[in-house]
Amino acid sequence: MMMSEVHKVIDEAIESHAQSLQELSGKIWAEPELCFQEKFAHDVLVEYFSTHGFQVDRKFKLDTAFRAVYKQGDGGPNIGLICEYDALPEIGHACGHNLIAEAGVASAIGLRAAMEANPTVPGTLTVLGTPAEEVAGGKIKLIEADAFRELDVCMMVHPGLDNMMAPVVLALNYATVTFTGKASHAAAAPWDGLNALDAAVSAYASLSMLRQQLKPNCRIHAIISDGGRKPNIIPERAVLEFFIRATTDKELGGIKEKMTAIMTSAAMATGCDVSVKYRCEDKPAVVSNVVTNGRLVESYAKHWQSFKPAHPSVVRDDVWASTDMGNVSYVLPSIHPVFTIGCSANIHTKEFANYAMAPEAHAATRCVAKAMSAVGWDVLTDSSFLEAVKQGFRQQMSSLA
Repeated sequence: MMMSEVHKVIDEAIESHAQSLQELSGKIWAEPELCFQEKFAHDVLVEYFSTHGFQVDRKFKLDTAFRAVYKQGDGGPNIGLICEYDALPEIGHACGHNLIAEAGVASAIGLRAAMEANPTVPGTLTVLGTPAEEVAGGKIKLIEADAFRELDVCMMVHPGLDNMMAPVVLALNYATVTFTGKASHAAAAPWDGLNALDAAVSAYASLSMLRQQLKPNCRIHAIISDGGRKPNIIPERAVLEFFIRATTDKELGGIKEKMTAIMTSAAMATGCDVSVKYRCEDKPAVVSNVVTNGRLVESYAKHWQSFKPAHPSVVRDDVWASTDMGNVSYVLPSIHPVFTIGCSANIHTKEFANYAMAPEAHAATRCVAKAMSAVGWDVLTDSSFLEAVKQGFRQQMSSLA
């Protein structure tokens, strides 16, 4: 079957479901749920896959995770697609996870149609519903539970301000730092006190100076969340919270060491004690950087342009925060392109949340879903392409070790 014919099958299959896909996305958008509480979104997605002939594991490893599978023939590659569906506090689906869910479903419909049109092509299509991307890292728990073990590749897309094929998605760790001093009357006997707030302020100033010595894509964000109770009491306790990000897990490890040294030095300078508790102590990163597979993303970019997106311009790959899809990309070949939905506001804003239900947003989502379907077809039907994908992955992992 010629690729133009495959494109036609994929396009017609997804467009024939356009109305139901938009309604599905709208249901998720209208009922925003926080991490690990996505019961409604989980149920409507499971129901959709069940009624469209997929074999569904309703509670796959986690209560609000699922797995939907379509298998054809014996053997063949296993293509992984991701649905996300958790929301943000107060601003709902301002990260567009309703569209990510829609893209995963649409891509599964497109790839399945291509497989059914070619019944001699063996392979498996697996959609994983992954809860709690925001902060909690649901995919990390799924990795620990071997949820990705049977997959050969994994793909997802993310809505945003611009089109980026291989965004620079950063590794992340974060910590809570507690400084403990000694309380005293700030006027009558300040010399009897040990000022924990001074330690926190000193640490904050030092980490601000460290930023100048970091590479451009590295990030440090911090707040002092507890600085004492009354101005006339020398604070005996102060708490500083920080996030650190870097282009790779390995690079993040070096920043982590410097941050710990800063906290320790600030405590020593003020005579206070300090406790530095990282979210992940034994590894550099909680959330790994996304390692974009070169061959997969080349295929995606080529197919995406073939489906004539409404906004075809692509910007230079730039920093795109952090996501637990990064951890998946350290396990198997993966991609995480960003696509514009035509909104002038960026993610995590009320404006973006509102636009995530616009017709233009759904059209853009279907377009990227078609591209993922076509990449899946390349993996299923071209063994040399799949081997190149896996070889590239092995080389990337070796370089990051």
